[in-house]
Amino acid sequence: MKALYLSGTHYELKHDYPVPEPQNGEVLVRVLRAGVCETDLQLIQGYMGFEGVLGHEFVGIAETGALAGRRVVGEINCSCWVCNTCRSGLPTHCPNRTVLGILGHDGAFAEYIAVPERNLHAVPDSLSTDEAVFVEPVAAAYQILRQRFVERGQSVVVLGDGRLGNLCAQVLTDFGCTVLVIGKHTEKLQILQKLNVRIDTALLGDSKPDRSADVVVDCTGSGTGLPTALQYVKPWGTIVLKTTVAGEQTLALAPIVIDEVRVAGSRCGPFSDAIVGLDSGRITVNPLISDRFDLRDAVAALKTTCSRPVLKVLLDIAME
Repeated sequence: MKALYLSGTHYELKHDYPVPEPQNGEVLVRVLRAGVCETDLQLIQGYMGFEGVLGHEFVGIAETGALAGRRVVGEINCSCWVCNTCRSGLPTHCPNRTVLGILGHDGAFAEYIAVPERNLHAVPDSLSTDEAVFVEPVAAAYQILRQRFVERGQSVVVLGDGRLGNLCAQVLTDFGCTVLVIGKHTEKLQILQKLNVRIDTALLGDSKPDRSADVVVDCTGSGTGLPTALQYVKPWGTIVLKTTVAGEQTLALAPIVIDEVRVAGSRCGPFSDAIVGLDSGRITVNPLISDRFDLRDAVAALKTTCSRPVLKVLLDIAME
């Protein structure tokens, strides 16, 4: 099968990559469509030291199992479900886990992927395949609500006008927060304004930090995100980090101590909430699709995502 393979910082399309053989509890999924994510771009810069098939945002057809023949999306953490961490209700932090396309498990930039059956969620017939590709990143946005980092009516600054920043802004606005998105690209901010007139936007160079935000969400994909967030968050406020960055970061921690700021990580989220949000139309994603490529042009797809200020690039892998 064709698959986009990463080794070190080199990636290439392989044409004779072996079809995965499902292990205990896994289902073979024929991939229909996949999305390129900021994490994929960090991986090709050396983040996590991953080697294997990239890709973790996908829609496919389950070949076997209870959902055989149905369109499915899949949660990315493949947990053991027997360790103390899993039993305590934190399977996404399982110390024995692999992660689709990120850690020890081949991903979805391929014609087939093997996924634990318990990770799969059926896609409603009313939800298009293009929309369903966004379930994983929309779920990551809903994780902020699940972790109870915000309350209705609070002021939130989202740093970053890319894919995840856009989705976090939509989810937080729908929840009832007053949201300001700060970014570097006028065209991306304009898309967000058209999607939801309740969301305020500003270019980073035009914005004047006043340290008044209850919550700041860093979706910049840059090591400058946290220092910038400290300029916007109020004392006793919260900074939510959604960014994973290749390489080491240095930061003076005194402002966090002096202003008693809570800094928290936020990662994978609830697929069920994301599917409902998308299917209801409260979260809109089609305008975020900037470009699409066939799997055979996957190398070009990644280069496009790296080189231009795009929102979401999709890989068309198979017909439905």
